[in-house]
Amino acid sequence: MAAKLRKGDKVVVLAGKDKGKQGEITRVMPKDNKAVVEGVNIAIRHQRQSQSSQGGRLPVAMPIDLSNLALVDANGKATRVGFRVEGDQKVRFAKTTGEAI
Repeated sequence: MAAKLRKGDKVVVLAGKDKGKQGEITRVMPKDNKAVVEGVNIAIRHQRQSQSSQGGRLPVAMPIDLSNLALVDANGKATRVGFRVEGDQKVRFAKTTGEAI
C-alpha cells in the first residue's frame, strides 16, 4: 500500500500535547506506524560530552503516531489524502481541494 504521509510533507498534529502545531516530516517509520516531525513531541535527552560536541541536555523530536497527523493543504488546513491514477501514474491528492500533492 502506498504511504499517505511521506518525508518532507507539511503536517498538522490532530491530538495530544502538541495539538495544532505544524511541522515537516523528517522521518517515517512504516513498521511502527510512526513519524518524526520537526518541532513536535520534543523530549529532553542527555548527551555525554565528546571531542567533537559539547554535552548537555538536548531537545530531540520523538516519534508521533501517524493517526495523529494530517497533511496541510494549499489553504493551510488539515486534509485527508486520497489516491487516483493520472495517465499511468498513481498520485496523492488532497481531499479538500482535489489538487495533486
